[in-house]
Amino acid sequence: MPPILLAWLNSSLQERYDLSSLESLHVGGARLSIEVARRVRPELDLILRQGFGMAEGLVDYNRFDVDEETSLKCQGKPISPGDELLVVDDDDQPVPPGTPGHLLTRGSTTIRGYYRSPEQNVHSFTVDGFYRTGDIVERDERGYLTVLGRSKDQINRGGEKIAPEEVENLILGHEGVHDVSVVGVPDRIIGERIKAYLIPRQGVDPVTLRLPTIRQFLRECGLAAYKLPDALEIVGEFPHTAIGKVSKLAQRGE
Repeated sequence: MPPILLAWLNSSLQERYDLSSLESLHVGGARLSIEVARRVRPELDLILRQGFGMAEGLVDYNRFDVDEETSLKCQGKPISPGDELLVVDDDDQPVPPGTPGHLLTRGSTTIRGYYRSPEQNVHSFTVDGFYRTGDIVERDERGYLTVLGRSKDQINRGGEKIAPEEVENLILGHEGVHDVSVVGVPDRIIGERIKAYLIPRQGVDPVTLRLPTIRQFLRECGLAAYKLPDALEIVGEFPHTAIGKVSKLAQRGE
């Protein structure tokens, strides 16, 4: 899981142990920031292999023979040749390669319906049997997927749509940040504000990670003004779901 990888990368104990027997690192279960992915080979001397899957069936992996940039950015192709994937817009129309869209899947490894849940199935499946995963992805010309996030996690700030992962990825480039989670919180005027929860690296004074500092850092990274966090909270850890993923639901106060 990405939080464990971050703990390894930022640990002061690395030099005490011989890690030469490790050859590859398999990461999945949650989205891995490309900023973190780029640290794996130079800092741990490991081959990074990313994957993506779901309890409903679909499983993707990067093969060992992919190029370095693909291994850092993408979460692979389906393991089963029987899986069909579509990437569509809000009207279920296919989008061109490299364009973000909703991931739909159908095939031998994917469920065809939830047991005795007709109401759920109406919303979860298309009329021709594709399962709506709820994931926002890009698919390149080769068929490799890059998972951008969950559709329900997108922030609507005064009509502007913001992907939390874009903001998180840039904040992770700050030398004082161990981990970050960005969510939309309710606002009665603009609908949602952008809030960042930060975990500082060990030994870093939280005062150096105040909101003005982080906003200035993001400006220098070229982030658009409407995507800058409106609020920031320093925390010791994030709330997690029962399967170990960061609970953005809890962070939004829902």
